[in-house]
This record gives sequence, structure tokens and C-alpha cells, in this order.
Amino acid sequence: MTPEQRSYPFQITPLGTQHDRVAFSCGIEALDRYLQKQASQDVAKRVAAVFVATPDDKTIAGFYTLSAHAISPGDLPPEVAKTLPRYPTAPATLLGRLAVSEAFQGRGLGEYLLLDALKRALVHGREVASAAVVVDAKDENARKFYLRHDFISLPAKPNRLFFLMKAIEKLFQG
Repeated sequence: MTPEQRSYPFQITPLGTQHDRVAFSCGIEALDRYLQKQASQDVAKRVAAVFVATPDDKTIAGFYTLSAHAISPGDLPPEVAKTLPRYPTAPATLLGRLAVSEAFQGRGLGEYLLLDALKRALVHGREVASAAVVVDAKDENARKFYLRHDFISLPAKPNRLFFLMKAIEKLFQG
């Protein structure tokens, strides 16, 4: 189901000064600390784009980050690598972080954020090439979440997963 097909009381926008970063808590200290202390700096330095889901343009119910990335075709499964040009690296989009506030967990917001991130990567990938979305799962629960959403683990790095842009495009066609 695409974000457009869902009825959620959240707006997803770029992180701004009006958003209450300090109050955000997802239960994973590294993700909380990132949003509270580092995210604005990453945006200012243009190393990550941070998007937040908010019900009221202040409260952060969840967030994700996107940035440019490159992946070595040699890291991909052979059947996937052979579909890419023989360049040392292929352009990709890194879904660096994704988290849902404890106050909003259990409502499908993680899936909603993921679908929004995939759609955004697809749209922008048409203008600045990207062959896949790549993510590093922080733990086994995160890995299972991405696997349930059709990501594929890299053979040598099971917590690094990818989703080919061609497959993402099919996801949003129907």
C-alpha cells in the first residue's frame, strides 16, 4: 500500500526549526541522540536530508534520513550485479536512519515512513541517478522489518540490505 493510499494524520516534511527534536524518544539511544544533536548539522552541511512525520507541525512522531551513496556491484548477489553496468560503483540512495517515537509505535508509522522514503528516492532517482536504496539494519528487529518489505541482504553483510529502484518503481505502479 502506498502512502497516498493510506489515511494517516501525519504530514512528512523536511526537518525544520519548529520541530521539537528534544522531546523525541524512540527507545534507541543512538537514534534519539542523532535527531536531537546531529540531524540539524547534517542538514546544514548537506550530508543528509532529514524528513519528519508530524501530526501538528511540532511533534516528531518519526523520522528518516536520505543521502547519496554508492554500492559496489561486487557486493551484490551475482544475479543482481550482472544487470548493472560494469562500473566500480553504482549510484544508490542511503536510507541512513528510520525511527518512530515510542508514543506512536505500533500504528504502522514505520511502514508509512519507509514507503515515503522509497517514493522520495524513486522520484529523485529519476533526476539524479540511483540504482537502489541501501540501508544498514541496526539490529535483528530492523533487519526483519526491511526483509518483510522486500529488501534483500547483501551476501557478505547480512545487515546491509538493498532494494533495486526497478522494483521500487513496480511497487508504486500498482
